[in-house]
Amino acid sequence: QIHLVESGGGSVQTGGSLRLSCAASGFITSRNCMGYFRRLPGKGREGVATIDFGGVYVRYGDNVQGRFTISQDNTTNQITLQMNNLKPEDTAIYYCAARHAASYCPLIEGAYSDWGQGTQVIVSN
Repeated sequence: QIHLVESGGGSVQTGGSLRLSCAASGFITSRNCMGYFRRLPGKGREGVATIDFGGVYVRYGDNVQGRFTISQDNTTNQITLQMNNLKPEDTAIYYCAARHAASYCPLIEGAYSDWGQGTQVIVSN
């Protein structure tokens, strides 16, 4: 099992930026995927961005492509999600997730077995 601790988030106005970080502990290899999903008000979780600890595979949801950047540091087992040009529709609870021994890192909630506690992001007009 991988334990995930999230930090970052908060409130910002439209067009602003925020950064989320997620620190992983446990059995981490280059074949682990990590990423962020978000739960919009009244909806299920949707994929935001995923990355493998080998730094080869990166994927973004259509709604954040070009505005968000995910990165990994395999020396600290941490990922970071830089969110720029934020919009009110980005308001959600953001969850860090991890997938074990994977050959790819899909934006599918059910593919991930370990989850962080969630952090709130609020974007106001």
